[in-house]
Amino acid sequence: MTQDVARDAFDLIPKVELHCHVEGTVRSATVAELARKSGRTLPVDDPELLYRYDSLDSFLAIFWLIQELLATRDDWSRIAYESLIDAADHGLRYREMFFTPARHMADGQDLGEIVDGLTEGIVSAEAESGVRCMLIAGIDRAYGPEAGLELVDRLAALHRSGRAERVIGVGADSTELGVDLRAYRPAFHEAAKAGLRRTCHAGEAVGCGPDNIRIAVDALGAERIDHGVAVIEDPGLVDRLARERIPLTVCPTSNVVIANRFRSLEEHPLAWMRDAGLLVTINTDDPAMADLDLGREYRRVAAAYSWDVTDLGRLALEGIESTWLDTSDRAALTREFEGILAGL
Repeated sequence: MTQDVARDAFDLIPKVELHCHVEGTVRSATVAELARKSGRTLPVDDPELLYRYDSLDSFLAIFWLIQELLATRDDWSRIAYESLIDAADHGLRYREMFFTPARHMADGQDLGEIVDGLTEGIVSAEAESGVRCMLIAGIDRAYGPEAGLELVDRLAALHRSGRAERVIGVGADSTELGVDLRAYRPAFHEAAKAGLRRTCHAGEAVGCGPDNIRIAVDALGAERIDHGVAVIEDPGLVDRLARERIPLTVCPTSNVVIANRFRSLEEHPLAWMRDAGLLVTINTDDPAMADLDLGREYRRVAAAYSWDVTDLGRLALEGIESTWLDTSDRAALTREFEGILAGL
């Protein structure tokens, strides 16, 4: 670990994270350097002042600006490395991390170079920190279903060449309002044929109800749901997801400050979802863009629901079930977590 940080018990809890976008983890100093390197002028002098939103779509406009600064393989390697090094200081032990390359592919970047750069950064961070990381390619719904299918086809070709072993799944993210998720069925079908796991952002945006969650599961074959907070509006769907153990990767702070779906963490339904038997994990989504890290997220959740370190440790341990690790790796990670938690 390279950062000099003061850590408390919430930082020391070992954690998995299954909902984090690498582009949303870029340090503000790195944003400024990438902008200078590419000759871009940021709309504010302090990059941290970029991160002001009043809706999911206004957040996405800034997210896309950050994406535009990622122009080379080295850029992708740098942000992947820094992302994992930063998170390791706050308890991260294993992450399945999103990257969303549609904008870059449309501008002529090669998907293989993007994956190679991310992989290089991950390998370096793993060697330094001991954190493990795999990748999920996000289909950017702002680019439409045809671009999503093209992404999956290119990923499948990379897999066949042995060049994208770190990419274990696909997701669908970006804008949710006005999107017919059923249109992404061909992309998800091809992903399944290629042996890729499937997840989908659904039930996040203000104005979106539980229908998108049901469509993601039934039409797209999603094995996990990202966010999924709208599930609370449909008791039958809650019972089904709980019974079928379909995980929801919940991002409490993000739902307050990015999606603006809830006014405070105290209003967020995470505790209710867990009490209802849903399989939930706590995640940061876009931590650099929300003044966040994993320790701070756990600390905030604990304060909102009057939970203690033991409660959060138990939730972190339960999160291993939601990973796409195989049985033996899950068992090994469980033993590691149990050992660390016993010492807290």
